[in-house]
Amino acid sequence: MPRTLTVTRSILVKASPSSVYAEIARPARMGRWSPENLGATVPRPDEPAQVGLVFEGHNKRGPFRWTTRCTVIAAEPGRRFAFRVHAIGLKRPRLRAPIATWEYRFTEQGDATRVTESWTDGRRSWPTLLANAFDFAVTGGKTFAAFQVGNIDRTLRNLKRELETDRAPEPHS
Repeated sequence: MPRTLTVTRSILVKASPSSVYAEIARPARMGRWSPENLGATVPRPDEPAQVGLVFEGHNKRGPFRWTTRCTVIAAEPGRRFAFRVHAIGLKRPRLRAPIATWEYRFTEQGDATRVTESWTDGRRSWPTLLANAFDFAVTGGKTFAAFQVGNIDRTLRNLKRELETDRAPEPHS
């Protein structure tokens, strides 16, 4: 069976594309929504990341913790934000290799935004048998694609809950 190399999920958030983008484009904030990410080390955490920014992401799964090195590859306010993960390690990302690409697209739908999050596996050179064995070992018996569906769904639900809760009520006439 061929590997699934890209997973895409969406959710509708009652907020403008620019306000959703403003949150997602700050990698240090990702730990507020993601079930695995604890945030990121960036030079200016309160500013949206720009193309070319290199940052370190801090992650956990159960008792395991690791750090990744990422580079922002798309930063189009209100439209698209993406970064490539290209190094990994326990405390410092020492192993350099294509790992994954994360992308967020924002589409206005009335008074809301369709937020689409995609994960693309960067391990294309890995033989399927080796990739599946590794995936099953580190995800508790799933492929990374199946595992990421759950992670993305939780991230998007958490993002929606936070952004819609923080939104001020509309005045009534």
